[in-house]
Formats: sequence, structure tokens, C-alpha cells
Amino acid sequence: MSGGYCRRCGKEHRLGPGNTLGPCRELMRLLARRGTIDLFSSGPSPDPALATAWLFGPARGKMFGILECLRPDGNTIFLLAFSGQYNGLWLVEGWVPPLFDAREFTALTAPGEKRIKELGRQIELCPAHSELWLALRKERRRLSRQLMREIHDLYRVTNFRGDTASLAEAFTGTGNIPTGTGDCCGPKLLNYAAGNGLRPVGLAEFYWGRENRSGSRRHDTFNGSCAEKCGPILGFMLCGLDDGREERAR
Repeated sequence: MSGGYCRRCGKEHRLGPGNTLGPCRELMRLLARRGTIDLFSSGPSPDPALATAWLFGPARGKMFGILECLRPDGNTIFLLAFSGQYNGLWLVEGWVPPLFDAREFTALTAPGEKRIKELGRQIELCPAHSELWLALRKERRRLSRQLMREIHDLYRVTNFRGDTASLAEAFTGTGNIPTGTGDCCGPKLLNYAAGNGLRPVGLAEFYWGRENRSGSRRHDTFNGSCAEKCGPILGFMLCGLDDGREERAR
């Protein structure tokens, strides 16, 4: 079950797995057999950058998700997503895109990340805890926080009332917005559905690859949407979906 609280309507919104567990297991079998997520391209051979072997090495595994939706004509469609980037790629044919324009993201982050890395190299050359070392660390921290705010400003989330909000407007958690918020499968899938006239009826996510460092995610297992990053925005993103269910029940 995925969902959360929506500040705009003051209600909790939830979405269960529907009929997605079977398609998820079929996707697992396909990943195991093909050894790649390059499943839908028209190229003559799979892109080596999209091999699943990458998930079993130092990079560790990744969450995958499937969203069951109804088209306006009543037919069913299943959408697929992977969390975050895949081996440095935001866009992979056949998988839903992120919550921002990937070209804008690259144009924003490339110079900022370059400067932050330069500061890191300068810090390594300075005597630890010297005045310059402390000043450079402070500047790197400031630039990192500024870049993260600018990145978050690129994200736009749309719900099933047709409302669009920034991450800051949709987020109901306390403190700063965690890094990676909006990059998980659930938000990607729901945002794509809401923006393309599709009505979700089920969502499931599973982990594929080497277990994460905390041991909370293990290969070939189903997991719910994460509480710290997804929970605070899924309430807003699911808002309006219950209205459609109530209308169909009448």
C-alpha cells in the first residue's frame, strides 16, 4: 500500500497493488533472463550501459515499479519505472521519465557539481582544520545546499485533480526535503499517469540487485514506497483519485 497525507484537502490517500504483482513477477523473470533493462528499444542489440550486472556490483540494487492504469477508453495499461538514474541515465526507452526536464537538470547540475568537486580537491590539499580548510568546507557546504534547492525547484508533481505543485508545496514532512525525493518509482509513475490522462488502479514495487547497505532492501523482494521520501508527497499526488472511484461506484 502506497500513500500519504495531502495538506491541500486534509485527507489521507492510498493505493494498493491491484493486479500489479503478476506483471512485477513477469518483469523479474524478464530481467533475470535478458540481463538488461533495455527491453523496448528498436536497436540491434542491448545498450551495455543498461545491463543488470551493474546492479549486483558496487552500485548495488535498485527499486523497480509497475503502475496499473485505465485509459480513457477503459482499457488497461501497465507503466514501468526504475528509481533515480540508471547508470547515469534518466531517460530509457519504455520506462517513465523523471519529474523534470532531463536537459534542464543537466544544464543546472553540471557547472555546480564541477565547482563542488574542485572545492573538494582543494580541501584535500589543505592542512586539516586550518583556516583555509574550514573556509573551503563552509563554501562547499553552502554551494551543495544551494544546488539542492535549485534541483528541487525543477521538480513538478501533478495530481488527479489536475493541480501541479513544486516539491516544497507538496511535501508534508518536517525539516529539509531529503535528497532523492521524487526520484522513486511511485512518484515517477503517478506523475506520468496524472499528466497523460491515465487513472491508476494498482501499484507495486520490488528491489532487484545487491542488497542496500542498511540491509533493508533485498534482491527479488517486494517493498512499499519509502516513508521518508515518498510518503510526504504521495498524498498530494494521489489527491483526486478517490473522486474518480466514487463516481464509478455510483
